[in-house]
Amino acid sequence: MSTSHKNLSIPALGFGTLIPDPLLTISATKDALKAGFRHFDAAERYRNEKEVGEALKEGMAMEGIAREEIFVTTKLWNTNHRPERVQPAFEASLKRLGLDYLDLYLIHTPFAFQPGDEQDPRDQNGNVIYDHEVTLLDTWRAMESLVDSGKVRSIGLSDISLKELIPIYEAARIKPAVVQIEAHPYLPENELLDFCKEKGIVFLAFAPLGHGIKPGPIEDEVVLKIAEKTGKTPAQVLLSWAVQRGTTLLTTPKSLARAHENFNIGVLSQEDFDQIDNIETRQRFNSVVKTGVPGFIAKGN
Repeated sequence: MSTSHKNLSIPALGFGTLIPDPLLTISATKDALKAGFRHFDAAERYRNEKEVGEALKEGMAMEGIAREEIFVTTKLWNTNHRPERVQPAFEASLKRLGLDYLDLYLIHTPFAFQPGDEQDPRDQNGNVIYDHEVTLLDTWRAMESLVDSGKVRSIGLSDISLKELIPIYEAARIKPAVVQIEAHPYLPENELLDFCKEKGIVFLAFAPLGHGIKPGPIEDEVVLKIAEKTGKTPAQVLLSWAVQRGTTLLTTPKSLARAHENFNIGVLSQEDFDQIDNIETRQRFNSVVKTGVPGFIAKGN
């Protein structure tokens, strides 16, 4: 099961590697491979690319999987938005992952932070220090050069609104292949999804289960009833809905049993799909799109 974008074929079910514990990163990544996941989403910001790379190398050797069979993404962090910092940041990520090329490289957020080695630069009052000397388009041009080099196949954007995406899309020489954004029944992002479908951009949903935050979509009455009726778990119901509406998605199962559950999702009836589509609750769980500071990353990281 994969979603296509012109020359890009991306497995619809992806494994997100936002796991603060290094040992758990390795075991969970290997378990995801074992369960059937072939799409892996990393980031410089998560500070575990080295562990993800080790796990993929060992897991692929154990399972007899070739590099061409997996799809690997990582992301440029906000402190590296200046054009001269993009390639060194990319090369460093590639080296940590132990790979020769990447399938996809994303600008992690549209916000540029003060350049430097401190991932979360703050002033004396604890406010983020932004870099106003660089535009998102400047950064995008440097991303395009990476594609020209052949070391990354596709580029895209993450945590971006439709309003910010349109000017980049229109000015881009190499169009964004993927947009990664929080999306679930409480935050369907329908307008952005329609734009992506129209332009042939892959819409990649993170937090499709609402990050398991309660109360949230995983405990929604509609979802629970459908799960009970179909014999599926609430997570499987939510993931089926996400795939059936034409999005690619990321989950972060931390055990082999959970990885199997998230990978074997089944298909919803049209009636059940429509019921989820008609949920009216609206809630965003991650405010990163407003600040550039991602949630769900453990303190100290």
